[in-house]
Amino acid sequence: MELRQIQYFIEVAKREHVTDAANVMHVAQSAVSRQVFNLEKELGVELFIREGRNVKLTPIGRVFLEHMKEAIQVIDNAKREVEEFLDPERGTIRIGFPSSMANYTLPTVISAFRDKYPLVKFKLIQGTYHYLTDAVINGEIDLAVLGPVPKNEKKLISEVLFQERLVALLPSNHELAQNRSITLSQLREDQFVLFPNGFILRDIVVNACKQNGFLPDVSFEGQDIDAIKGLVSAGLGVTLIPEITLIDNHPRLTKKIPVIEPEVTRSVGVVIPKERELLPTEKLFYEFLRDFFSMLGGFNK
Repeated sequence: MELRQIQYFIEVAKREHVTDAANVMHVAQSAVSRQVFNLEKELGVELFIREGRNVKLTPIGRVFLEHMKEAIQVIDNAKREVEEFLDPERGTIRIGFPSSMANYTLPTVISAFRDKYPLVKFKLIQGTYHYLTDAVINGEIDLAVLGPVPKNEKKLISEVLFQERLVALLPSNHELAQNRSITLSQLREDQFVLFPNGFILRDIVVNACKQNGFLPDVSFEGQDIDAIKGLVSAGLGVTLIPEITLIDNHPRLTKKIPVIEPEVTRSVGVVIPKERELLPTEKLFYEFLRDFFSMLGGFNK
């Protein structure tokens, strides 16, 4: 079994089309077909069901694909580890983050890191809370900055970097917009703009409302922080969002109001895999991240 055969097999499985896979890999279709056929012959099983120009994985093909993806990941990590061992300050860091970290938190720390290590490259992956934790566990990314920090995930090492306050964002013509602070109960009759079901920030807001005796009436949903801000700016509802997301990016026709009863917060931190060691460049960034927020101390304030 050759590495080239595995690479061709994975690409064909991804695209379910031999010609498309060949075009992406810049090789002849006949070469891809031959290598996949040789792989099947060596294994003694059919990995694909042929349907004209299209192909689909057989049941055993799907099983084999998962193992081969893991194998390629191990090979890629080994190559990176050798490269980074030779020079950790020139490696690549794959880091995941949710949309609430995109405007200020992550850019701030990456900018500071690159001032010190300008040759390090980053591959940034934005996703939901659950996608990011799974991606770290599965090796798709090296580490993730997210909030709240998972407490009981056995396959992750979690570290809280700071506590972050959520504030109310109201349309500027809202009856409470001129208040210096509000209680959460004062919003019980309002329509809310929140993330869709399955997003952790939605859960935080809904749970806070429930603890104060009401279920929020969700009128609109946004897939990211900017969409939610825009819907509030248009007067379509109120929301609670992390205060940091409003730094340097406060939408027009809205008012930020602290919520004092109860104070709604989330922990923000970093997660890394428990079952594998970070590569040298990843470890460099991880330690920098911890030191960065430790030195800032009152970042959340």
